[in-house]
Amino acid sequence: MLTDERKTHLLSTLQQTGRIVAKTESLNLHVSEDTIRRDLRELAKEGQLKRVHGGAVPIASANAPFSGRVSIASPEKVAIGKRAAQLIEPGQVVFIDGGTTALQLARNLPPNLEATVITHSPNIAMELIDHDRLEIEIVGGRLFRHSIVTCGATTLDRLNRCRPDICFIGAAGLHPDQGITTGDSEEAEVKRTVIDRSASTTILASSEKLGAVSSFELANWSDIDNLVVSAETHSKAVEMFSDLGCEIISASQN
Repeated sequence: MLTDERKTHLLSTLQQTGRIVAKTESLNLHVSEDTIRRDLRELAKEGQLKRVHGGAVPIASANAPFSGRVSIASPEKVAIGKRAAQLIEPGQVVFIDGGTTALQLARNLPPNLEATVITHSPNIAMELIDHDRLEIEIVGGRLFRHSIVTCGATTLDRLNRCRPDICFIGAAGLHPDQGITTGDSEEAEVKRTVIDRSASTTILASSEKLGAVSSFELANWSDIDNLVVSAETHSKAVEMFSDLGCEIISASQN
């Protein structure tokens, strides 16, 4: 089998099963594991997949710039945002992460909600500017342009003094074996800090995140209370994550 034929087979396997095991594919294709690993390295350089120990998994599309991600699965993200907004109770201290799905959450908060919102996202803060009954606390720091959020030492110092009742966190990838990941180490540290300080953690998960993997782990599955997904991907999420301890909440697009 030629190199291009092997790569096509590997990508087809990844699409069908959500993972590639190098040892298994070496047996299936009657080539060495070194050959499969070389193919995977080349495919990873092309941005086709994410290499992990023993094989590969889908790459997280959320690593794209913010401006490009705004349009990805937007009806789905609106539904997830609406459902997540329903989890907030009056009087709570709430942390809202940056990102396109979190922006939909902010847009769907009741206009008369009385609560305190902490965010390191200028976009989230501006979205809530007309919510007169919300106290909005903006966490400063160095602007991370990819997600339009602040990060760094200043951000972490401020967040270490907060104790949110609930936090809503975005991720680039969610995988049952590889964990909950994002594409930047400093952004991952901010998310970990918020999760550690919060009484409850909800992950906002649009369809392209399920089964994908990025470079930096931001939380263990044991740290997550809720996972909000669209109704269309609910059965897939249950199949992948139901034994990991978090509640999987369905968000209808109707």
